[in-house]
Amino acid sequence: MAITTTEYKRCHVVKMEGRIDSSNGDEVYKVFQALNDKEKYKIVFDMSEVGFMSSKGWWVLIETQKACKRYNRGELVLSGVQEKILASLDLVGMKNYFNLFDDVVSAVASF
Repeated sequence: MAITTTEYKRCHVVKMEGRIDSSNGDEVYKVFQALNDKEKYKIVFDMSEVGFMSSKGWWVLIETQKACKRYNRGELVLSGVQEKILASLDLVGMKNYFNLFDDVVSAVASF
């Protein structure tokens, strides 16, 4: 699992490779929480290389989204989400909770 954070003028991009599950969910959450602690609320999560999301992964994204949207400060948007993860997002009824983009460039431009 590798997580990188890149700062852009309008937002931050978090990119991860691998799986998000109960074994590393807390570590992923700490990355998003560190950005929020620095008052960074406009975040793009590049999921183009994430192959699996467990319920812990969805919890991380939902909690991050709530923190970002509080007081209309920003939001967490998802880019490059693989088809099988999109299907599970739809299955849990959260597809409309996140703005989804095909690539990072479109996601960054949304801010």
